[in-house]
Amino acid sequence: MTEQVNERTELSNASDFPALWPVPTRWDDNDHYGHVNNVTYYAYFDTAVNGWLMAETGVDIRTLSAIGVVAETSCRYLSELSFPDRLQVGLAVEKLGTRSIVYSLALFREADNDALELAARGRFVHVYVDSVTRRPVPIPPEIETAAATLVIGPGPS
Repeated sequence: MTEQVNERTELSNASDFPALWPVPTRWDDNDHYGHVNNVTYYAYFDTAVNGWLMAETGVDIRTLSAIGVVAETSCRYLSELSFPDRLQVGLAVEKLGTRSIVYSLALFREADNDALELAARGRFVHVYVDSVTRRPVPIPPEIETAAATLVIGPGPS
């Protein structure tokens, strides 16, 4: 597989993302300040990436011989979220390597006028490891095929 890299860095609109995954806020996501706690954004990202992979591949990814472990995450908070906001997570792939995937993510709040308002941008790196030994291995074919549909930008380099 030729490594694929996205050269676009600022994805701001829902239409910039090849896939959107719904994630609801929950009552207990709010902290004492009345908004979704910062750590919860990472759970939304994790839920969206893994939920999308399972739906797209038709496989329970937890049963594969190689699993994606999180090697790096980041989040830039742009606006407050609070229960009962309805969210969509935008999913794109910045880089599809042989052993890792770099996701570009965004959290969008569903507004009353059906618009999606950007609330946060994130980055998520999955490194694939053998499920027993935890040593790096190639991305499973099912995952690679699904992730390739999320690659944006100029395509193969």
